[in-house]
Amino acid sequence: MGPVTGVVRWLGDPRIGKHLLREEGEVVVDEVLHHWFAYVRPALEAALAMILLVGSWFVSVQVGWFLIVVAAALLTHASWGGLAVLRDRFVITNMRVFRVHGVLSQSLATMPLSRILDISVRKPLHGRLLGFGHFCFESAAQEQGLRDIRYVGRPDDRDLSIQRVVQRSGLRGPRVPN
Repeated sequence: MGPVTGVVRWLGDPRIGKHLLREEGEVVVDEVLHHWFAYVRPALEAALAMILLVGSWFVSVQVGWFLIVVAAALLTHASWGGLAVLRDRFVITNMRVFRVHGVLSQSLATMPLSRILDISVRKPLHGRLLGFGHFCFESAAQEQGLRDIRYVGRPDDRDLSIQRVVQRSGLRGPRVPN
């Protein structure tokens, strides 16, 4: 692991452990990072910044400085966008689901398993081909910070994982044997 990788890992870690209720026996069942497709926009912005930077070598100095400034702004925006995607985590525990996101300021949205009424999984065509989908949580509360979770890799497996945790917690009633 190089120094750059270590810095990226350190900056990208939202430190979800501090949000767990360890005294109550809460454990992480699944920590969901975004699918790689969520990084496409920041990567395209960074590629455009590099093209502008290289293009600045072949124009006059007056135009070159402008291209360098635009490239720096694009690269900064791409880095910020990539870091925002990296720090956005959806966590499934044995007691609740929560989402931690934000770069400088951090937001936390929590929903106990007992309040989850319905989970919709939307998989657009390109999501089906590439293996990602979007979750939409419905609860008794109309507005919550945990409604849409986008770019979830292996959405069917994650949905089954949540259903399994809800069933094991006994919130949906006992299982009836066949």
